[in-house]
Amino acid sequence: MKLPSLFRRTPFRLTLLFLALFVATASAVLAYVYVASASEARARAEAGVRAEVEALTAVYRTRGVDALNQALVDRTLRGGSYLYLLMDKDRKTITGNISTSPLDPGAAVQGGRWDDFRLTDTDEEGRVRKRQAIGVEMPLSGGEQLFVGEDIGDIEAYLSRLTQALWGAMIMVLILGIGGGLVISRRVEKSMSGLNRVVMAVQEGDLKVRAPVTHSGDELDELAQGLNTMLDRLEGSMASIRHAGDAIAHDLRSPLTRMRAKLEVALMDADAGKVSGVDALGVALDEADLLLKTFNTVLAIARLQAGGAPDPKVFDAAELATDMAELYEPSGEDKGLEFSSEIEQGLMIEGNQPFLAQALANIIDNAIKYTPSGGAVKFRARRRSSGEIEFSVTDTGPGVPDEDRERVLQRFVRLDNSRTEPGSGLGLSLVTAVAEAHGGRVQLDEGPGAYGGQGPGLRVALVLPPASGTAT
Repeated sequence: MKLPSLFRRTPFRLTLLFLALFVATASAVLAYVYVASASEARARAEAGVRAEVEALTAVYRTRGVDALNQALVDRTLRGGSYLYLLMDKDRKTITGNISTSPLDPGAAVQGGRWDDFRLTDTDEEGRVRKRQAIGVEMPLSGGEQLFVGEDIGDIEAYLSRLTQALWGAMIMVLILGIGGGLVISRRVEKSMSGLNRVVMAVQEGDLKVRAPVTHSGDELDELAQGLNTMLDRLEGSMASIRHAGDAIAHDLRSPLTRMRAKLEVALMDADAGKVSGVDALGVALDEADLLLKTFNTVLAIARLQAGGAPDPKVFDAAELATDMAELYEPSGEDKGLEFSSEIEQGLMIEGNQPFLAQALANIIDNAIKYTPSGGAVKFRARRRSSGEIEFSVTDTGPGVPDEDRERVLQRFVRLDNSRTEPGSGLGLSLVTAVAEAHGGRVQLDEGPGAYGGQGPGLRVALVLPPASGTAT
């Protein structure tokens, strides 16, 4: 038989577990209290009886049986919880407040013998009661038998009342604990049911649903906030994927159309004998390479955004910057540009060197591509006052308007003045992905300004954190 969901909840089970532990502990404490109290009461009763026996036997030794008899009469008249009985050699009663000894005759040995017994009594309503008592029967030198005992029924009654009170308190704790467990379980079940509804809705494809947040600051609230943050990122990722798919389909339409047109023209020229089939295949390969390059760049961006920079290592970024400057200086000179570099030494960073090299290549290549002949491109690598490592490329090209600087960092975004240049609009998007994967950022600012009919130019800075323990 399957239990109701409430009784299968972890909080309710934990409540029952803690209650079981409490009951076990309380029972052990109760048993200890009872045993300790009973032992203490018995020890005190035995001490009192022993003191009475010593006093009475002292009277017997010094003054004889008549004096002992008188002492017993006096004690009996005073009343109290002690029991007295003096018997002759034949165990006939001489005096006392009980008629017969409650101990067996064989119990009276040299030095006395202690024993427990039940004392029959009647209460105020005439009901017979059996009360706990202890006593000792002592043989006297003249052959008489002296019994001294004490009624400990009141102590036993007190212990019984104490036990009942403790059990009553335990039962109340159990009731309150189970009730509290039910309330807590109900609250947790209500909160968890809201989270479960969100999970089920997400499983069905609804990424806009969010878990309710009560702002109580407890664990369930933190879980709901974490789940909402995860759903925000998931929704953003899915939207980015959809946007990337739409953008790829839109941006690849032109290259595919162009490739088809070129292939069709090449086929017609080949049929007419104007070109060879090898030339036609070369055109097709060039267009296919462009498409593969676009796809590889998109995959690289997705890899960086999904898992960060792979295989990070600590290396000197100044050496990388020097290699990039030497690589692109000839390209700048071939286009008639003044290409210069300024590289500070000892720039230790932690990251993936191939990805950073690709990002710097994209920035420098864009600067050379969009700067008209006669302009200038300056590449710098330095340490900021904050300790961050900055790579910057400043050119005297047309620049990017303020309102478009955020947009050009997105995928497949190309401004109107760049439509005549080859490219897919993924260069700065890859730079941004590399920067974010390394915990850095990309900054776009205006260049040196308009001069000689050129400008205002653009300054692109890739800012990265230094390697741990190297910031100064």
